[in-house]
Amino acid sequence: MHSAKMKSPWKVPTVFPLFFLLFFHSSAFLAYDDQKGTSHPNGHSCLGCVAVVSVIEQLAQVHNTSIQGSMERLCGYLPEKLFLKTTCDLVVHMFGSDIIKLLGAHMNADVVCHVLDFCKQDPGQPQCHLYPLPKEAWKFTLEKGRQIVKKSSSLKYPRSSSDICSLPFLAKICQKIKLSIKNSMPFKDVDSDKHSVFPTLRGYHWRGRDCNDSDKTAYPGRRPDNWDVHQDSNCNGIWGVDPKDGIPYEKKFCEGSQPRGIILLGDSAGAHFHIPPNWLTASQMSLHSFLNLPTALTDELDWPQFSGVTGFLDSTSGIEEKSIYLRLRKRNHCNHRDYQNISRNGASSQNLRKFIESLSRNQALDHPAIVIYAMIGNDVCNGKSDPVPQMTTPEQLYSRVMQTLHHLNSHLPNGSHVILYGLPDGTFLWDNLHNRYHPLGQLNKDVTYAQFFSFLSCLQVSPCHGWMSSNKTLRTLTSERAEQLSNTLKKIATSEKFTNFHLFYMDFAFQEIIDEWQKRGGQPWQLIEPVDGFHPNEENFKEELVFPIDQ
Repeated sequence: MHSAKMKSPWKVPTVFPLFFLLFFHSSAFLAYDDQKGTSHPNGHSCLGCVAVVSVIEQLAQVHNTSIQGSMERLCGYLPEKLFLKTTCDLVVHMFGSDIIKLLGAHMNADVVCHVLDFCKQDPGQPQCHLYPLPKEAWKFTLEKGRQIVKKSSSLKYPRSSSDICSLPFLAKICQKIKLSIKNSMPFKDVDSDKHSVFPTLRGYHWRGRDCNDSDKTAYPGRRPDNWDVHQDSNCNGIWGVDPKDGIPYEKKFCEGSQPRGIILLGDSAGAHFHIPPNWLTASQMSLHSFLNLPTALTDELDWPQFSGVTGFLDSTSGIEEKSIYLRLRKRNHCNHRDYQNISRNGASSQNLRKFIESLSRNQALDHPAIVIYAMIGNDVCNGKSDPVPQMTTPEQLYSRVMQTLHHLNSHLPNGSHVILYGLPDGTFLWDNLHNRYHPLGQLNKDVTYAQFFSFLSCLQVSPCHGWMSSNKTLRTLTSERAEQLSNTLKKIATSEKFTNFHLFYMDFAFQEIIDEWQKRGGQPWQLIEPVDGFHPNEENFKEELVFPIDQ
């Protein structure tokens, strides 16, 4: 459920994985957010810096090495691909000596990042900090730190992500990622049929793999052309003629089976936004930790290939994947490759119109589809210090969802289904996490989720200040609005009719999921992503959804 502006200065070595990580999460979140000015001007830069400096310090502690050795170790963990290691080495060259001096003077990550100007306190704004404030006065500590780096050459280096992307060896990949984020369309698509033979950059991790990228009439989800006697026009792997009886295989296996695709219109939860804990946990880092970082960056830090709706790969945890797509495919192999994850970090009813055009369905040529509308957070979630005025109202939601449904009615083949998914009660987040330690605080037992949430809110980069807040009244208000919006979706589903699809509503049955998880011996907090403390943890969040659709 997230992302935002390209405002992430890479400070410190770890910066690269983390900076790029925050850069894309931010870009993807705020870039799609209609609420301009939601975040603190340098909030993501500050967050990235504090996280990176924390990891550097903890790596030195875990391995009993110097800060210099810790930075070299971190860069050594990064793959060469996408110039990740090269960029890390460059950042160490730029800022490493200052970090060594400041940490050597027993200054914590908050102080280091303020001294290096990655974090700034604007006049009249609160002092944002992840760790407890220094025993000495804050201003005195800052001045002491600035004296230490007064003559440093690092002060001449820029602190913005756009400057990082202007580096010759990064410009090209930055451009590709930003373009794929903006358009939500495959970057590599020779025949322009919205399907690709390339996995990331909105390729087949997001929608069914193209089987002929030089023919725009061949793509997943279409009705077979002449029963696919001569070629596989719908990419389900079934074509040709049975020599025993002369019947086309597609006709033999698929006729009357009612093939249908699965399409998700979702946010970062639907896209499966995920930051692996071992990217931030010094005691768990190794040469293997960042092998998947290049893939993650070119997928906007989302993992749709493992998601609960359109996932098609085996989970890295060994848990059997039960995505809706795989269940449809298991029931009918004619559905092979017919999935589309039209989700974006930061998506909501307010900005869906910006990327719904990337949906691929031809009323005349394609099979019907099951479309799941699951904007489960961002209509009530934002990072504003007072988030309530920015929340979507029931009236606004009704208008926007109706626009979406009319768009779908003009694009979906007859016989399709649309399911409106309700919003959860996010008070679960604070209730189950606030007194637990965040991955950055596990080593020294010094950062709880309550501190982490407070830091995000202070920087105005919280994915959901309303629910990730110590203010119980605010959490309750947020849940009340979420319930109002769910009731609006339910009202639409029960009162509106459309010619080309049947409309349904489903509650976000979070309590049922928790109860089932606990029956299996799990703890409720395990259902939440450990790094951001906000998204559903797809490794554990495997709900047995039964959709009200014709069998």
